[in-house]
Amino acid sequence: MAWPDNFQRGTLMSRFSHHHVVVFLLTFLSYSLFHASRKTFSNVKVSISKQWTPTAFNKSAELPVEIWNSSHLFPSAEGATLFLGTLDTIFLFSYAVGLFISGIIADRLNLRYVLSFGMCSSALVVFVFGTVTEWLHFYNKWFYCFLWTINGLLQSTGWPCVVAVMGNWFGKAGRGVIFGLWSACASVGNILGAVLASSVLQFGYEYAFLVTASVQFAGGVVIFFGLLVSPEEIGLPGVEAEKPCEEDTHRPLMNGAENEDEYEPNYSIQDRGAAVPQVKAISFGQACCLPGVVPYSLAYACLKLVNYSFFFWLPFYLSKNFKWKEAEADQLSIWYDVGGIIGGTLQGFISDLLQKRAPVLALSLLLATGSLVGYSRSPDNKSINALLMAVTGFFIGGPSNMISSAISADLGRQELVRGSSEALATVTGIVDGTGSIGAAAGQYLVSLIQDKLGWMWVFYFFILMTSCTIVFILPLVVREIRQLVQRRQTPTASD
Repeated sequence: MAWPDNFQRGTLMSRFSHHHVVVFLLTFLSYSLFHASRKTFSNVKVSISKQWTPTAFNKSAELPVEIWNSSHLFPSAEGATLFLGTLDTIFLFSYAVGLFISGIIADRLNLRYVLSFGMCSSALVVFVFGTVTEWLHFYNKWFYCFLWTINGLLQSTGWPCVVAVMGNWFGKAGRGVIFGLWSACASVGNILGAVLASSVLQFGYEYAFLVTASVQFAGGVVIFFGLLVSPEEIGLPGVEAEKPCEEDTHRPLMNGAENEDEYEPNYSIQDRGAAVPQVKAISFGQACCLPGVVPYSLAYACLKLVNYSFFFWLPFYLSKNFKWKEAEADQLSIWYDVGGIIGGTLQGFISDLLQKRAPVLALSLLLATGSLVGYSRSPDNKSINALLMAVTGFFIGGPSNMISSAISADLGRQELVRGSSEALATVTGIVDGTGSIGAAAGQYLVSLIQDKLGWMWVFYFFILMTSCTIVFILPLVVREIRQLVQRRQTPTASD
């Protein structure tokens, strides 16, 4: 296989200034903090369940009887577990709805303002949800549902904004490896949330929410004063003005056209009649009609269900299934995210070499089904469990990171929307929003399946959803493999 010019000549890194590095780090930090606050909730589920359930453990709490009785939200641990799953579902449904809205808003307002507002306001809601209610001993199911709905809407501002900013600064050249490495921000946030939560959990779960909310609020302030949303803000050329390194640089890697010969590089959704076209955000309907958006959105709905189920339920599963301490389960769950970081970066690099994304995704997902079978049969051994967990994260978290970052940027920057720099957030919102709808439905199903059938059937459910992901991208896989074969058989035009 020919080594791409960008990697051969070292031109990829030479095109980046210190501004690119700062943008990379700030957007990475921003979404890491979003995920850290989300991870806190999953890491303290056992403690919350004990607080809400009248068990012998709870009766030892040093609280007046009347206050203690008021915290009895559920008669059993099963009821508390089901409500925790309901909260996950509420969060993800509101998050999904918010993504469709936030993507449109972010393409029409300053990305920095939207992102910093989302970070600071979400931090305040998390603080009220986990800390204020516990300090005041105020326990109310409807209030928790209301707060988590608002939190989902506010958190939805994060991903469309950071992907759009990254897409403004980093072009197609090397996007797979750059975005693969950058998309580790979610996994790093999970690790950060797990470490922060486990470090203060001994003092009470309310302090886990306090710490992560405080850090996230501070991060929002840093974003407001420090983030540059595009190179044009400081007089640098945008990615669309860069000279392509090879003749098909602007072709989308997913290539939604049925025939490459039918591809019209001069067509644009934007009106190209004027000499200086007015930059304008595309509509929601136009974004949905872009090649590749619908199949990848449906595929991500299935894959994000599995990925977020590990995100929300893995510490709870380890604590309940193996009877490990909650803090130990929190720390062990980090290995799933480590696998996702490595998987997203390596698979992004390979897709850059192939200049195709779908075949890499399909192979990883095929191997993911096997890793799910292996992890479901993990013995009661922390080392073996961590290894199998990392492998599972590699094959599930890696493709999930690719779809939500590099592929979303490819879809929002393809030739059909050339001339509209305000398409990235809308497309990203559609892909991630559809994924979050699937993830939202999955969280309630996970708690229901676990309660009725047990954890083994939960893993069977994960295998089914992973297989559905492959089915949705299968036409793209077949097309891109055919193109790779044709490209390999076509002689170079040097003679």
